Formats: sequence, structure tokens, C-alpha cells
Amino acid sequence: MLTLVTSIIVFGMLVFFHEFGHFIFAKLSDIKVNEFSLGFGPQILKIKLKETDYFIRILPFGGYVKMEGEDSETTDPRAFNNKPALVRIGVVLAGPIMNFLLAVLLLAIISFSSGIATTRVTVIPGEPAEQAGIRNGDQIYAINNKKVNSWDEVVDIISNKPYEEINITVLRNGDFISYKVNTSVEPQTQRGIIGIKTVVVKHSLSESLEFGVQKTFWISKMILVGLSQMITGQAKVDVVGPVGMFQIVGEAAKVGIFQLLYIAALISINLGLFNLFPIPALDGGRGIFLVLELLRGKPIDQEKEGFIHFIGFALLMFLMIIVLFKDIRELDLINLMKQFWLKMQ
Repeated sequence: MLTLVTSIIVFGMLVFFHEFGHFIFAKLSDIKVNEFSLGFGPQILKIKLKETDYFIRILPFGGYVKMEGEDSETTDPRAFNNKPALVRIGVVLAGPIMNFLLAVLLLAIISFSSGIATTRVTVIPGEPAEQAGIRNGDQIYAINNKKVNSWDEVVDIISNKPYEEINITVLRNGDFISYKVNTSVEPQTQRGIIGIKTVVVKHSLSESLEFGVQKTFWISKMILVGLSQMITGQAKVDVVGPVGMFQIVGEAAKVGIFQLLYIAALISINLGLFNLFPIPALDGGRGIFLVLELLRGKPIDQEKEGFIHFIGFALLMFLMIIVLFKDIRELDLINLMKQFWLKMQ
């Protein structure tokens, strides 16, 4: 039950912010919005305020903003298709942008409330870092002559160098000191370690917001690097669908509120990036057509564009079904449902 409730709350928040981005930019651009919906399928709640119908629907896997003239011809001057291309590009991109802003906000909340990991460290007695000469309170400045700006970078570099000698430069009392450290390996994960822990520091609101921005950029970079490695075959293709995400959110909720907020920020960044990909039916795909309109000086035929978006949507739904079955198989969902049913008897 905890997994279900927290998942609905988290995904509802992500969808709301994404669709609210489209909605608020459309309103600011004087575009008539007919519907604002959270979820798909049969409606649970409907409220009409002025010209817009607001819906909450039963399936919390998405949502939409339906604007006048978005998919049909109309003479209404407030229709989406009758607005300048740059305005429409702004409306389309506002959704993913709101996902990034949400991630910044969530990460800033974590930083302000519980503190953030720094590159200042404590060492574990007897481990490689202490044996090499690194001390408690040292600030890691560079690894293999590459400056590091965050604890995530420190972990990422060391993790990818098991059983290797690395050069670590630390800042101690204003002096830069370099040490050669031989990494060992964590048995459970096989990642490189040297026996250090981060010092967590709380920051002001402005510093926390700055951290949120930096962390969002860093996570985005890591996601794109991982994606490129999967495409080129350098890394295993590992895609998680709705069921897998529900499971991840549920596990995070058991750990604590800040872990849950971090996972929500991570999913929000993924959602923002995914929607920017130039795939038909996604915001990025729609943006490409609008850019082509700017270059050509006239819009693409609406029926042709609509057909391409339909094909893209169908392919995305097919991919989602494949990933859904993958989640069910890997999580052994059928047996989990049987166990849940037996407990209810």
C-alpha cells in the first residue's frame, strides 16, 4: 500500500509540473486551453473554471493539456496553431523545462533540510586512503590531475577504477598535497573504493538552490553519457518501465523522505530529457516540426504531421508494453500479486 500511495503522489507531482508548464505558458501567451487533465482513462473529478475543464482521471501515468486549434484548423485568433511559431515552441518546451525546475527545487530542499555531500572526507582506519596518508578533514581537489567539483564525481571516478593506482590531490590547511592510492573493490558491487566517507554540510537557501542547479546538470550529463554508452554497446541496455518505477519509488519511501525526494528528482530529470528527444509525439518531436516551419517560412501539412505523431505514439506504446512485460518478468509480479491476495484472505 505504501508503494502504491507514494507512487501515485510522486508521479502525480511529476505529471502536474510537466503539464502545468505547457498550461501556464499557453495562458501567458493568450492561447485558449480547453482541458487540463492529470491521468488518462475514466474521469474521477471534473471542475470547470471559466473556459477550461480540469480533470483528474483514473490512470496516473500521464496527462495532457488540450489547446484550441492544436490538432485542427480554426479561425480563432487565440488558437494554438494561429500563434507565431516561436510562441508555440515555447509552449511545447515549457513542459520539459518545468521537469528540470522541479528537480532543482527537490534537490535544493534536500540540501537545505538534510545537507549535501561535499568533497571533504573522513577516512576509514586501515583502508587504502589512510594507508596512503589522506587524513580526516582533507578536501579532495583532483583525481588523476582532473579537478572534481562534487562528491558524485569523486565516487564516479573511483568506482570505475577497481584495483588501480590513482593520484589524489587534497587540499589541507591551504596546501595542495598529492598521494598515490591503490584502490580496492567492494565485494557486493565490484566497484572501486579507497575507504573514504563524505562530510555532509548544510547550506543556506541560495547555496542550496545553486547546488540544485549544479546537481541537475550533473545528473542530466550522466544520463546522456549512459544513454550514449548503451547505444554504442559500451553498456548493457537497462530500461525500467512503470512497474519498475513504482517499485523503486516504494523502496525509496521505506528509506526516508529525502531518499524519496531524490528519486523523484531523478525521475523528473529523466522525464524532462526523454520529452526533449526528437521523437514524434513527444515535445521534442513537435518542436522539430516547429523549427522546420520557421526555416521553411510555412507550416508542415497538418494531416501529415498528425500522421507522423500518431505513428510515433503507437511505437512508444508498443515499447511501453515490451518494457512493462520486462518489469513483470524481472519483478516476478504475478507471484507478488498471489502473495498479496493470500495475505488478504
